Amino acid sequence: MKIEQPWWAAAALLAGCGDDEEHTAAEKTDVVIVGSGASGSLLAAKLAQAGKRVVILEAGPELTLDDLYSSQIWSRRLRWAGPFSESSGEYPIALNFNQGWGTGGAALHHYAVWLRLHAEDFAVKTRFGRGLDWPIGYDDLRPFYDAVQAEVGLSGDAAAEVWRPPGAPYPMPPLVVFNQARIVERGFAKLGLRTSPLPLAINSVGFKGRPPCIYDGWCDAGCPIGALVNPLVVHLPEARAAGAEIRHRSFVTRVLTDAAGRRATGVEYYDAAGQRRVQSAAVVILAAFAVQNPRILLNSAATTHPNGLANSSGLVGKYVTAHLSTNVFGLFSEETQNYLGVTGGQLLSQERYSKDPANGYLGSSQFVIGNALKPTDLLGIAGGRPEIFGDDLHSFLRTASRHLATMTVFGENLPARQNEVVLSQRRDAYGLRLARVVHSYGGDDLACFDAAVAQGRQIFQAAGAYEVWDAGRHNAHMLGGTIMGASPDSSVTNGYGQTHDIANLFVAGPGLFPTSGAVNPTFTIYALALRTAEHLLGQWSSLT
Repeated sequence: MKIEQPWWAAAALLAGCGDDEEHTAAEKTDVVIVGSGASGSLLAAKLAQAGKRVVILEAGPELTLDDLYSSQIWSRRLRWAGPFSESSGEYPIALNFNQGWGTGGAALHHYAVWLRLHAEDFAVKTRFGRGLDWPIGYDDLRPFYDAVQAEVGLSGDAAAEVWRPPGAPYPMPPLVVFNQARIVERGFAKLGLRTSPLPLAINSVGFKGRPPCIYDGWCDAGCPIGALVNPLVVHLPEARAAGAEIRHRSFVTRVLTDAAGRRATGVEYYDAAGQRRVQSAAVVILAAFAVQNPRILLNSAATTHPNGLANSSGLVGKYVTAHLSTNVFGLFSEETQNYLGVTGGQLLSQERYSKDPANGYLGSSQFVIGNALKPTDLLGIAGGRPEIFGDDLHSFLRTASRHLATMTVFGENLPARQNEVVLSQRRDAYGLRLARVVHSYGGDDLACFDAAVAQGRQIFQAAGAYEVWDAGRHNAHMLGGTIMGASPDSSVTNGYGQTHDIANLFVAGPGLFPTSGAVNPTFTIYALALRTAEHLLGQWSSLT
């Protein structure tokens, strides 16, 4: 993507241009998908296998498994390197860490913690009079959770995972649990709290030609052996084999519509040379990150839709949520082997998951136990004590590299309309307005999370840690902004990700979530995408 030209030069070229502007147009395809991440790659595979002509437009560079190196510095290349997004509010969202850059998007560096939302997460408004409802329930999504895990492979123990909603057993046994998680597990047991193996989209044994995990803890930098589920080893090869085309360094700026503004006709994008191009399509699917999809829709404003595309409800960009997150740390006398395992963790406890207003707050939380650690960088050992420098840091690292244990706390973020993606007054290299994310947490969110962190510290003390601390309030994941719902007045899409306003325009990914729950979102992203693919194929004639 060409970004060195000043934005005002491109803006001058674009000023006053409509959908009939001169451009370089490609041959019309059946489906154009924006983004090659989790949802985009699955949709591309299923639609191409059904005989549809599919073009994927990926903003970042082409990556292969050979581009994945076990290096904390190199892993940063997998994070977003496109146009800057502003982040503001009392509790801003850390956008760069959540996003991906290149083939596979964020799913290339995700930690493979695949958990199902609980039934109550789909009906928070109905059950508790707060938040929002999904237009679907757990039972609607259950068969797609089951189908996805059977297709791509999931390791875990469904019987031990006593909090899990009903569903098929995992196709592989759990991964190995090392000292770090076993030591922390003692604290749970002493307090009468249950744990289970953490369900992970990582092979514990060979699965469909992909090797098992080697437990070297480099998931954060991508998995070059293919033991961890990511688009490079599952759905993108399937999509390409079925004839789908992926174009890299193709930055989509707008969705184009017909003269009446009732149907999407394709997308505008800029190629690696900075040339404006148009890809016409019968169906358009926005499967970019949860910031970029609203930005594209809002920047697609035209005479027929002056407030942005698919925005008759005024809710494009609204109801952004993010999980509150932190790590609890402890030092133990015995060696923890914290370098072994996987980045996502080894054990799970959802004893605090059920929402109960009697607690004095509404919200869910969970503990993910035993994350594999490296010496430095964002998730590293040194990052656990950022206030220490010099000789004190050297001493701490010598001790912590052999005796530190950690677990991650996740807390729910109830949806609030004022948490939003809006357009900034600043513009990118092509004259398009950048995104600005405004985000804060409510009182329930903070109370729920703080209670979980306090219990997490108690667990470490009960486990025998001689020093315990936590990293303070942070955030993980970004959801919402293009929420699904039952009514065009209160949501952007229906339960299939189909926009209410434009029948042949779909949205995929975490932006569809009306509520966040407290679980990592990737498994639900895949399940929703599979459900969308099935619906789209079943309704193809009416959509096109």
